[in-house]
Amino acid sequence: MNDTNDPINGIKIKQVFLILLITTMVGLIVYNLALFIPSLLGAVTLYIVTRKLNLHLQEDRGWKPWAASMLIIVLTLFIMVLPVYFLVDMIVAKLGSAQQYMGKFNVFVDKIHDFVYSKANVDILSKDNMTKLKTKIGEFSTSAVSTTFNMLSILASMYFILYFMLEKPRLFERVVSQTMPLKRANVNLIGEKFRKLVIANAVGIPVVALGQGIVALIGYLIFGAPSAVLLFALTAVTSMIPIVGAAIIYIPVGIFMIAEGDNFGGIGVLVWSLVAVGLTDNVLRFTLLKKLENIHPLNTVFGIIMGMNLFGFMGLVFGPILVSITVLLIQVYKDEFSSDENQLILPEPKEIEPKVDLII
Repeated sequence: MNDTNDPINGIKIKQVFLILLITTMVGLIVYNLALFIPSLLGAVTLYIVTRKLNLHLQEDRGWKPWAASMLIIVLTLFIMVLPVYFLVDMIVAKLGSAQQYMGKFNVFVDKIHDFVYSKANVDILSKDNMTKLKTKIGEFSTSAVSTTFNMLSILASMYFILYFMLEKPRLFERVVSQTMPLKRANVNLIGEKFRKLVIANAVGIPVVALGQGIVALIGYLIFGAPSAVLLFALTAVTSMIPIVGAAIIYIPVGIFMIAEGDNFGGIGVLVWSLVAVGLTDNVLRFTLLKKLENIHPLNTVFGIIMGMNLFGFMGLVFGPILVSITVLLIQVYKDEFSSDENQLILPEPKEIEPKVDLII
């Protein structure tokens, strides 16, 4: 057989060996620096959100790179990071004050169970399930206090990484672009898709969650729900969960108030939340999120589950992104190695910025 027709040759063996070596080295780096993955993801998110402002300050306004970087760091700290941090910290502080809170929580759960059983005569909240629920909450309250310290370390390392990204943005993007072993068109396609996904998750979803939380807080205050501010924080956070969303909070609260004898307040919370909070969700999704990247609900559901397990809180943003990017990479693979030119519809040339060394 002719050597030129032999599918296994020295070049391919070297290529496979180099790929295996690179994969092994990357695996070792990721494994040993896993603690910094949430920080890196947070830095990438803030970089993408503030990229246009950073380039405007450095290239259009002529600011020193360090000055532009520090301004953006301060702005993101006060506008985006600190509100989220204090929101989570308040929940952790409340839920983490173990014994006193757990006593109230057990009463809360028992009241709901007894009320549902007395009205429906169905033990949908069995004693076994109630015990498991209380145990899970107890475990969370035990480990919750350490969350604050973990978040502080993540924030510090995140801004350390972000500073070097912001200081030389063109260099950073050029290095990332040239590292990707793909066609130029596919690099730009992945970069643009990634930018839209990050904006949709990092900006759109929190805005919708905050809107629902504020509307729910109004109802909690009007109808006299207990610990309205804490319920606002919990409602805002749980509203990011697909399908069930904020109903995890306001439905048990309404049932608890009715079980306590406050029929007007309990029914008011339920009706207000079902109508007003649901309407807020629909309005914001059809106005704000419609202008951003459209993410399929299944991507969001499975992405959040996977992301929370991998990255913790940052998984809310990067879980759905990883699922969407995986689907996109499969399409890119077909375009790179398939003879069918219709496998992937690439952007028109005019959509790709000229003089682009950038992927985003």
